[in-house]
Amino acid sequence: MTDFTIASFNVKNLIGADQEYYRFQSYTPEEYAWKVDWMADQLLTLDADIVGFQEIFDETALRDVISEADQRGIASNAASVPDASKRYHRRAIFRKIAYTPYTDAALAFAPNVKDTGKPGARRPGLAILSRFGFAEDPIVIQQLDTPLDIPLTALSGDTDAGGTYRVQSLSRPILKARVPIGDQIVTVFNCHLKSKLGEFITPEGADHAAEADLTFYDAPGRALGALRAALRRMAEAYVLRKTIVDELALGRPVMVLGDFNDGEHAVSSEIISGETPFRNYAWMLRHDARHRNDRYTDDENTNISEAIDSMRLRSAEHMFLRKSLRDVVYTTAFGGVHESIDQIYMSRHFDPTWNGASGEMQYYTVLNDHLTDGSHPEAPYNKLASDHGQIMAHMRLR
Repeated sequence: MTDFTIASFNVKNLIGADQEYYRFQSYTPEEYAWKVDWMADQLLTLDADIVGFQEIFDETALRDVISEADQRGIASNAASVPDASKRYHRRAIFRKIAYTPYTDAALAFAPNVKDTGKPGARRPGLAILSRFGFAEDPIVIQQLDTPLDIPLTALSGDTDAGGTYRVQSLSRPILKARVPIGDQIVTVFNCHLKSKLGEFITPEGADHAAEADLTFYDAPGRALGALRAALRRMAEAYVLRKTIVDELALGRPVMVLGDFNDGEHAVSSEIISGETPFRNYAWMLRHDARHRNDRYTDDENTNISEAIDSMRLRSAEHMFLRKSLRDVVYTTAFGGVHESIDQIYMSRHFDPTWNGASGEMQYYTVLNDHLTDGSHPEAPYNKLASDHGQIMAHMRLR
């Protein structure tokens, strides 16, 4: 058996000091030191074998965090983990509390292709850190080789076509890595889908979109901006889903993590995870029915259920809640709403209810004590600590 842990960490705008990432937003050297300190402490607590990071502007800053976490972990080991001269050094507890430095780990950074480096208008990328290295070079998906045209159907009775929604690039990259773990290779996807913040169009020659001027509040225009953001998020979910299915069709174990910017039951999240099989398709009217009782056969029911289930991902959070009987997990708190928009999904290779499973999740950790519906209680400013909880799945390969 091989045990490993995999985590997702939205860091909230990691960049070096005195660099304006968004308009009028930057870190002083002191603020940057605080952020590195806080992130290193979180990374040390996770001590995860694989970490997917989101909102990374600067690879150097991320390496600063990893280096700081390693220094603290090594110092902690020296103070609390006995060496071989102690007769009790073999006790299992010391294996559990020992920190493993990322000295030999591999780091893949995916910068945002939309990031021109212009101060105040930066765009974040993401990264994957792996103690197991990578079986092959990670792949970045953002600028689509062929634009994605999504045809929209006309409603029944309408004579006009439904139109088309086109996507040429994603708001942030998707990073795909093949990670060797034990005697298996697991395909890991790290993503950060479009947020719910509205997309507004700035007219030619104007300084800003009309909807951005809150002194002349345009409710329909703001709603249209939210619609554009939702369309983009779901289109990005489809691009991710298509790539996931390509891996599953090859029989490869898959894990997907990141900031989905939607809850587990949102349409965009369900696009990523795939459909849940109907209980019994033999009850269902056939797609080509000619009569009232034209139903799928029992054999067709079995084949349909298998085809759908083989392409479906499982939510680590959902499996944990079902196993532990807990009912509260959240990774964000805003406007009085606590919800989980950071997720870890996995293929049925890690579902113990499937006969062909090659592993399973043992536990699920959420670091969310720092989240409040307002400012972080210890941070000098709200921008320094992450506004997301960190999540980690504890896995075991058979």
